[in-house]
Amino acid sequence: MRRNRSREPLFFENLTIESAGAQGKSIAKHEGMVVFVTGAVPGDVVDVRVTKKKSNYAEAITTRIVSPSADRIPAFCKHFGTCGGCKWQDLSYPKQLEYKQQQVIDNLERLGGLVLPPVTPIMASPGVRYYRNKLEYTFSNKRWFTADEINASTPLSEGTTQDRNALGFHIPMRFDRVLDLSECHLQPEPSNSIRNFVREHARQHGLSFYDVREHQGFLRTLLIRTTTTGECMVLLAVGHEDKDARERLLDALLGAFPQLTSLLWTVNPKKNDTIYDLDIQVYHGRDHIVEELPDGPGGRPLKFRIGPKTFFQTNPEQTIAMYRLTRDLAGLTGEENVYDLYCGAGSITLYLAARARQVAGVELVPESVADARVNAELNGVTNVSFTSGDMKKVMDAAFVAQHGRPDVVVTDPPRAGMDEPVTRHLLELAPERIVYVSCNPATQARDLAILNDQYRIDFVQPVDMFPHTYHVENVVRLVKR
Repeated sequence: MRRNRSREPLFFENLTIESAGAQGKSIAKHEGMVVFVTGAVPGDVVDVRVTKKKSNYAEAITTRIVSPSADRIPAFCKHFGTCGGCKWQDLSYPKQLEYKQQQVIDNLERLGGLVLPPVTPIMASPGVRYYRNKLEYTFSNKRWFTADEINASTPLSEGTTQDRNALGFHIPMRFDRVLDLSECHLQPEPSNSIRNFVREHARQHGLSFYDVREHQGFLRTLLIRTTTTGECMVLLAVGHEDKDARERLLDALLGAFPQLTSLLWTVNPKKNDTIYDLDIQVYHGRDHIVEELPDGPGGRPLKFRIGPKTFFQTNPEQTIAMYRLTRDLAGLTGEENVYDLYCGAGSITLYLAARARQVAGVELVPESVADARVNAELNGVTNVSFTSGDMKKVMDAAFVAQHGRPDVVVTDPPRAGMDEPVTRHLLELAPERIVYVSCNPATQARDLAILNDQYRIDFVQPVDMFPHTYHVENVVRLVKR
């Protein structure tokens, strides 16, 4: 350890990174203290600067890689290390999978106190670049300058106001700072080209970028959605209406990208960026795009209508594999009555319907239920129903009387997991099988612990939906004891 005078930074030298930790950080030890390190991968030997020190742990940032790990690889994105999106880009993909699988096991066994069968090897993503179908970018007049930019020959004080504008992603832990992106390897074209075109048009025409502290400015957010069939949606959100400036930008965008399926806009005067309570206007094309996934009725693809507010899995290739797995684990023969909880726009519901007698989907968000009904009609699926509302209240005696007691329940809740009353209600419904799809193994472990007295886990399948991040999905099947 090297310490300067009081109030000066604390440094640890020659730390060996032992394993991967939570939130994309790595774990080392210093004199028996656990150190959570940013900017290192397991196997590295590093020097670090301590940013927080408590009695039993510390947090630190890598200042020098003394000896690189055998599992360290070059990052492929120029923004890696500043952008917080892909924290594991410098870790080999097989090792990413290994640590994600262990994360699932640790959560279920340590947090949930659960007894697991042998865990099936994690399902790798078919693609590790350009795998997302949705990205949301932020306009800001408070650009985050990198160290290289700060050290450049031209002082920032000589720059123009527009030099401080950015279109990209928020810097981690800095809600008012945005990294200006010239490239992103998450979404296929035309995503990068659209973002760069919009930024250049805005700068050339002197359009104001949003100031999140003052809540003023014209350009606010840019949403881009794509499909595997080549359709593309763009939604521009502005802080206030300026018809001439808005139409000039949208016309220019349409001229540069005439293939756009859906070009939308909205005015967002609120103090947050969410669009779910805003009126969306169509400038060109449709108000939606259509995605297709295999395994629909009669072997035809399933079609899904996706609007700007629709929730749909963001890695479509991996989504197909996960939905097939979910349907297989449900063990359907064509005679079962199925509940699909947190059903969203009905994507899993429709996958199940081909092999079930009937499926009842339940979802909190009314817009998603409306999309689910349209999707069922679009695919000619008639043995499904959808109900909107708070699941704690919806699944009452009247609901069970109308839809029948379930033989199988499939649940795919948000990161917060299922509400405890919903989880305990499953014990009363007592289906033969429960298939629990989770994007957060920690909350999944909590819910499974409640079900543990009546159900045993007989299958666990981790799924990598987001390569180069620490996020991992997990699918569990429970059967009655």
